Amino acid sequence: MPSARATSRALARRRSAVRLTAAGLGVALGLGVLGLAWPRKDRSLAPETLESPADLAKPPARPVTVLVVGVDADRLTDPSNGAAPPGPANSDALLMVQVQPAGPLQVLEIPIELPVQLPGQSKPQALGSLYRQGGVALVADAVRELLGLPPGQPDRYAVVGRATLRQLVDGLDRLDVSPPIAMRYVDQRQKLRIDLQAGLQRFDGQQIEQLVRFRSPTSGEAGRRAQHQLVLRSLLRELALPLKLPLLAGLGHSLLPQTQTNLTEGELLSLLAAGLSQHDGVQITAFPSAASGTAPPVWPPSP
Repeated sequence: MPSARATSRALARRRSAVRLTAAGLGVALGLGVLGLAWPRKDRSLAPETLESPADLAKPPARPVTVLVVGVDADRLTDPSNGAAPPGPANSDALLMVQVQPAGPLQVLEIPIELPVQLPGQSKPQALGSLYRQGGVALVADAVRELLGLPPGQPDRYAVVGRATLRQLVDGLDRLDVSPPIAMRYVDQRQKLRIDLQAGLQRFDGQQIEQLVRFRSPTSGEAGRRAQHQLVLRSLLRELALPLKLPLLAGLGHSLLPQTQTNLTEGELLSLLAAGLSQHDGVQITAFPSAASGTAPPVWPPSP
């Protein structure tokens, strides 16, 4: 992958473009060239007719990319993140998701600690700190430049707070996960208490939040990304269960208003129909957090 210095230079060269894109990306992402991606009429079925994820809606006609930003605030409207250090929300997790009409769901996890250079600033800063400065527009611009994505991508975005994650898990009646180690941590300033056992268990929303927030003193952010992947795989398995399919439309309807996104309910169901229908499951890749000399492909070839 490109070195941190090369990444910083690349972003610095686009000073004027970053300013313009940050101002107008919300509109660009909202209008995106997606006229042929989704059918004009989504297929809406009664719950009793849902036998497989494919019954949720018609899939998109072409691959669709979605930038998912998990922030370190409980709710997007909170004036402070309640984290350490306190202040406006930061990106706490960054995922680039590609949903294909046929083929595996692909997820690229992007390290929030990657250094980037913004125009007019003398020092690089962590990618995760961009959200508090320019919102999803600035984050999407930096990620597109970092990954070398074509203009117009990501096609869609979704910014979620911790409360939304908890409500999603509780709406599915918990998730099966297997933490590799016992996790214990107490921070009175954040009113945070983590107390999880190792091994296969069924976690509620609050426990899942503890799992994704726990940072081991030995593995740091890399360990947290591995925990994010555990939760993501478990979540996708749960969403695809036949007994859970009738819940998805209702969950989307209740959770989308709490999410900053340009996805409609119909588009969300279309992406779920395609992403959960693939027998190949999900391919999760972690973008390198240290220089390796060569840039990996954004989307690895399907097996």
